[in-house]
Amino acid sequence: MGNFKIKGLRWWVLSLIGMVTIINYLDRNTLSIMWPGIVKDLNLLNPDLPKDEYAMQSKQIYSYIYMFFMVAYGFSQLLSGKLYDRIGTRLGFMVSVLIWSIADALNAFARGITSLSIFRAMLGLGEAGPWPGATKSNAEWFPVKERALAQGMFGAGASIGAILSPVIIALLYTAWGWKATFVIVGSLGLLWLLPWWLVNKKYTLTKSNF
Repeated sequence: MGNFKIKGLRWWVLSLIGMVTIINYLDRNTLSIMWPGIVKDLNLLNPDLPKDEYAMQSKQIYSYIYMFFMVAYGFSQLLSGKLYDRIGTRLGFMVSVLIWSIADALNAFARGITSLSIFRAMLGLGEAGPWPGATKSNAEWFPVKERALAQGMFGAGASIGAILSPVIIALLYTAWGWKATFVIVGSLGLLWLLPWWLVNKKYTLTKSNF
């Protein structure tokens, strides 16, 4: 296991984790932000319903689909830590990002409540991984005196993602519609995989990484 020669390599690794955390929130919020247009285009409800009843039923359908996401997400929280311990953070992140990116892109091909529920459940399975993964990665790459800072930067990435996702998704939706938005946002994670694979090689916590 060779030592890295790139100065500050651990900060590049952390930056990539922060970036994919932002992408995580983009994928997570696609459905909720574009939901009114999706309901209309997929004819999930009778458009002639009274406005109040239409809104209530729309919320009920969304909550049903969201439940599948949350159940899968909770289940994945239990398993993701074990997965990352077994295969490492480099491969662990790749598995998580691959699953959730494909899942979000597949929403473009949804035809109704069932397919949306399946794709959002698949999204939940992938999206839980970065939380135990980031903690493990920070322990691998950072000395003890810097791990709280590294974890704080990861948390900041989650906050930034929650703030930016409504704006970015709304702009994409306005420009290209909900189907293209799902594909574009889902593709971001796939594009992220290449620099992650190239940068985050086998680690050795030595001064050469600092």
